[in-house]
Amino acid sequence: MSSCSSSSPAIAAASAAVVALAVANRVLYKLALVPLKQYPFFLAQLTTFGYVAVYFSVLYARYRAGVVTRDMMALPKRRFAAIGLLEALGLAAGMSAGAMLPGPAIPILSQSFLVWQLIFSALLLGRTYSMRQIIGCFLVASGVILAVASGANEGQFLSEVKFIWLALMVASSAFQAGASILKESVFIDGAKRLKGRRPDIFVVNSFGSGFQALFVFLLLPLLSNLRGIKFAELPAYLNGGAECFLNVDDSLIDCGGAPFLPLLFILVNMAFNIALLNLVKMSSALVASLTATSAVPISIYILSLPLPYIPHGSELSSSFILGAVVLLMGLIIYNLPQSSKKQSKTE
Repeated sequence: MSSCSSSSPAIAAASAAVVALAVANRVLYKLALVPLKQYPFFLAQLTTFGYVAVYFSVLYARYRAGVVTRDMMALPKRRFAAIGLLEALGLAAGMSAGAMLPGPAIPILSQSFLVWQLIFSALLLGRTYSMRQIIGCFLVASGVILAVASGANEGQFLSEVKFIWLALMVASSAFQAGASILKESVFIDGAKRLKGRRPDIFVVNSFGSGFQALFVFLLLPLLSNLRGIKFAELPAYLNGGAECFLNVDDSLIDCGGAPFLPLLFILVNMAFNIALLNLVKMSSALVASLTATSAVPISIYILSLPLPYIPHGSELSSSFILGAVVLLMGLIIYNLPQSSKKQSKTE
């Protein structure tokens, strides 16, 4: 399968939907964490259980309609469990870091996703890549490093951010990249088991989200302890998160924007995940991620502006902008068309 963009009208339409939803998802990701800045794990828990309720409801309807078959439902669950664990770690790490990082840094750091994805697809799917593609990924990584290094200089917008939050956001991308490659392997293996018919996307989303909700719940004591929340304090933390989410009057902190912003993020995030996985099914995980990354410059620009509940915005340094340009150059170089002869040797 080619890693390049396809001229197929169906894939072009799916790609356009992914780009639009990617921008909305990145902006709302930061906005949703404004009222719940002190309760990122509550939002992670709420998001995962929301996924489970919606996805399994749709899966049941599609099963009753005959779109989803018994053979699809009977696919081995080991990969789904691994997907759920990686997505749980990615979600928790990303929300912890996202609550502490300035908005423009989030889409930049998240682009390490492509580098991790290339590494994991080579290791797990046995794919090989051309020198041009490797150079493209190197530029993506260089752009991330340049942008972060410039922002960490004294007086810049990352100068007061602890390194652990930067590292957690990059680690979050690694977990999510691993999960996306495993999802692609489910489609590939499923096509073999189902005699050429690929599994329905809601089979993959539903079981992956089910295991994700389980692991978020099981990992909550450990993850919350990393933020200094003791196990005995966890019930009070979750109760405080619920009060902040509902924006009740007796909440001890300002939760302006809740519950509208978190709910809007969850809805858009679900739509984005469905659109992205549909593109993975139609093409490949790398094509889907490259399409989503085309939303990066738009997201960075919007997140640097004064927004509702983030009135001050962020001033982007020239070095940060240079890092973003290098990153985009890497994405363009990676995604340049190549001859069919070369394509047959890669991916």
